[in-house]
Formats: sequence, structure tokens, C-alpha cells
Amino acid sequence: MPGETTTGGTCRTDDPEDASLGNGYRVIKTPSLNKGLGFTTAERETMGLKGLLPPAMLTLEAQVELTIQEMRRKSTPLEKYVFLQSLQDVHSTLYYAVLSRHTYEVMPFVYTPVVGEACQKFSQIYRHTPQGLYLSLQDRGQLRSILDNWPVDDIRAIVFTDGERILGLGDQGIDGMGIPIGKLALYTACAGVHPSHCLPVTLDVGTNNQAKLDDPYYIGLKHRRLTGPEYDAFVGEFMEAAVDKYGESVMLQFEDFGNNNAFRLLHHWQEKVCCFNDDIQGTAAVALAGILASTALTGIQVENHRFLFMGAGEAGAGIAELIAYAIKVETGKTIEECRKQIFMVDSKGLVCLSRLEGLQHHKRNFAHDVDHVPDLLSAVKAIRPTALIGVSTLAKSFNETIIREMSAMNKRPVIFALSNPTSKAECTPEEAYKWSNGMAVFASGSPFEPVEFNGKTYIPGQGNNAYIFPGIGLAAVACGATRITDLDMYIAAKALAEAVPEDRLEASCIYPHLEDIREVSLKVAVAVAANKYATGQASVLPKPTDLESYVRSVMYEPGY
Repeated sequence: MPGETTTGGTCRTDDPEDASLGNGYRVIKTPSLNKGLGFTTAERETMGLKGLLPPAMLTLEAQVELTIQEMRRKSTPLEKYVFLQSLQDVHSTLYYAVLSRHTYEVMPFVYTPVVGEACQKFSQIYRHTPQGLYLSLQDRGQLRSILDNWPVDDIRAIVFTDGERILGLGDQGIDGMGIPIGKLALYTACAGVHPSHCLPVTLDVGTNNQAKLDDPYYIGLKHRRLTGPEYDAFVGEFMEAAVDKYGESVMLQFEDFGNNNAFRLLHHWQEKVCCFNDDIQGTAAVALAGILASTALTGIQVENHRFLFMGAGEAGAGIAELIAYAIKVETGKTIEECRKQIFMVDSKGLVCLSRLEGLQHHKRNFAHDVDHVPDLLSAVKAIRPTALIGVSTLAKSFNETIIREMSAMNKRPVIFALSNPTSKAECTPEEAYKWSNGMAVFASGSPFEPVEFNGKTYIPGQGNNAYIFPGIGLAAVACGATRITDLDMYIAAKALAEAVPEDRLEASCIYPHLEDIREVSLKVAVAVAANKYATGQASVLPKPTDLESYVRSVMYEPGY
């Protein structure tokens, strides 16, 4: 029955009821059971806690306030990241309460942009506390039994990476574990997915990062990356082990796989298990939502845009394919016709038909019969796009000349500088607004502060995947989804676009405020869950009469 999914996971660690056996020290040392100074007098008596704590009692809200004050005193972003991760290791309820109550302030120190630096230095800041599973090539043939070592049996959402393409930073090997940890923290903070249902995983297949291989303190395997059939077999062993252990409705999120593997693995597995790739599909849904929401400012429907991408990797191709899918849904045209409105520039210039033979597979759908030009500016002049989308990780590639050219062609040019982290952004919002005389509809991948220009305050929209993937995860967990499809991503994007309030649009912002993220995630989750029931891809049956109330009921709220 639907209500059965509201409980926490089956856990082989200690339960609070066992604390009466006089092992209070064990309770305090178990992050999910620890309440800090929140234990009542009666609990301290019955659970063997007297003498182990100072006599004062503090509510959870008081502890949250003290914690956020302490975090603010940390001098660097990385120190704030380490502080929060250390809190998760000792007092998980307080950790998630801080994330839930202060999501907008804390998110940059849990995920982008600070998680990039954290991954680069993960071996140095590793805290010797298991926050997920590390599965290495040395474990081949044993992955199913190793899953039994994780203390929770009821896992419903797994985020996993092989560390090859961490944000815009490249191969970080096992140090990429910061990404699954951060993503799943946002599943809980932004959408209320119960933390006990979440499992971060890193597949250590080696690294081609020479600095990591030369680092005596690197904590991963020290050899070059595995490739080819052996690599595929290792990933396949993990996928099959996860489904065998946790069931066909366990959601598996690919994260930061390299271009050579990301599309191939997604296409191989998406019809076999409940999975999606956030870099390809989540990023695409967020970007599409921004395009859909921008119609209120530009008056241009998605099917009437001409799109030009700077960058043709997995993020760019994923966004392009979902935009084409949206045009197909809106117009009924063939997907091939829809793709003709979308163009790409890579390191060799405009992707076009004359280059077809040398193109990677994911670029070929956008190799149109147009003349080749060597650079972005030439492409802007030739294509005359209404929307320019940056996914190149080439900082400042949207220069003054390009943005002024876009502004000369369009009353309100759509300018998305989506590359992460902040240092990789194609332009800043201040540059976009200044060079377009305040007319650009701007979005970025990382957070930027509001901009004052010509007496008006502009709020840059952050195309943050956190608007999409937590809601997708909540939907999958709530309804027991057995598959995640392109239609789900389109529906999620529409739900997000419809959640942008009028006051944000008035400030030229095409995304909701992150302070409202839990309600936004709820709207996304309800829309996606409705589609799962409509398409017969939900395993939690029967369908709840009031789907929104049901989904809200399964959302975890940190508390004692």
C-alpha cells in the first residue's frame, strides 16, 4: 500500500529501543540516533546517557541556530564544507535540519561550487568515516556480497560515479566521491528523500590524472583507467548487484561519467533498470525549464527558437536532445525535424554535415547541412540564434562582441552560461546585462549575486540541477518507479517552469528561489509520479487518491 513507503529503511545498526540496555555511549556514537543535547531527562535516564552529556537540554532548533552560526565563522568555503561533512558523521539529524532550514545559504558548501575543490582535495580531507561504498576493480566478482556490508537494507536511491569527469575539473578518480555524497544530501534537503534510503557509491576503475597517481596520499587505485569490455563488465556487475539486492525499483543515478561512457551506458541501461544520468538528463531538464519559463519574458515558444550551443559534450547533447523532444511533443514534428533548430560549436567550430565522419556519436544528430565556420562569433552571425547556451567550461567565451551581436539580432536574447564551477562560466550575469543593455534573459550553472544595472535589480537564474533531480528521486521513491524516461524529464521541466513566481520573472529570473526548493521538488515529484502511474511504471499500488498529499507524506522532515 502507498503508506508503507513512509518509514525509514530497514537498518542493521542499533535501534533506539535497544538503548535501554545501558549502552548510551553507543547511541551517541551512532549518527542517526544521536540527538546531542536534545535528549530529554527521561531519555537520559532510560538510555544510559547520564554523565555522558552536560546537564543542559537544547531543542533541535536551538542546535540548528548554533550550528549555522559556527559554520559562518569558518574562514574559507572548504572549511565550511568539511565542517558540514563532519557534522553529518556524528549527528545526521542535525545535519539535515541545518540543510533543510538554511538550504539557500548552505547548498553552495554541500554541492557546487565548493564540492569541486572538495573533490580535488578529497584524499587530504578524507575523515575515515564511511559515507558510502567504494567499489574497486579489486572487488570484481564480489560486488553483490559487498553491498551487504552497508548497514541499511532498504536502499531506494543510489548516486554513483567513476570520477572521470567531475564538474569541469576532469578526472578525479576515487576523489570524485564528494559528488555522490553531495547529491544525495540534496535529495534529502531539497526533496525530503529519507537519508536512510540513500547510498553514495564510487566505482574505482583507476585514474588517468597523473597528479593523483603521483600523490603518495591518494586513497584510490594507482593505475590507469580501465576501458573496453572489462570496464563495461564491471559497471554491469554493479548494476545487476544493486537491482538484485534492492529490487527493480531502486533508482540508479549516473553521475560525472566521461563522454565516451556516459551516453553509451545510459542508452544501454535505461530500458533495463530504473536509472538516469543527471549530467545528461537532469541538466537538460533544468535548462529546458529555463527555456520554457523564458517565454514569459521573450514571447518566444520553445518550438520557435533557434538554439546555438557553445560546447558539444554530454551536457550540451543532453540539453539539445531534450529540447528537440519538447519541440516534438509541442508540434508533432519528427525528432529529426526538431533537431534542425539546434546547432553546436565544439573545439573545431560549427558542427556540420561536412564533418560527420569525424564526429563523436552524440554530436551527429546536430550535424546539419550548413557551411562550416571556425568559431563561435562566426556561428552566431551565420545561424542567427535566439538562444545561446554555454556548456563548454571555457571561461569568458561569451565575450562582449558575441553578446552585443546576440542583442542586435534579438530584442531579448536568451544567454545561458551553464558551465560549472563559477570560474568556468562562459560569462558573468553582470557582463550579460551590461553588454545587452539589460535585455538578456540570463541563467548560469553556479550561483551569482543580484546585479544592479540602470536602476533595476536583476536576479540571475541559477540553472541548478537541484531543481530537478531531488524531485525525480522523490517521485521514484514515492511510487516505486521501475523506469525513468525522457517524457518524465520533459514533464519535470514543465512543472519547474510553472513554479516560477511572478516577482522572479519581474527581476528577469527564470527559476524559483532556492528557499522554496522543497515545495518546487514536491510539484516536480507529483507531476512525474502521475506520469509513472499513467504509463504503468509505478510499483507502489494502488495509486493514491490524493497523489500530492501522499507524496508530501513520504517527505522526511528532520526532527526528534
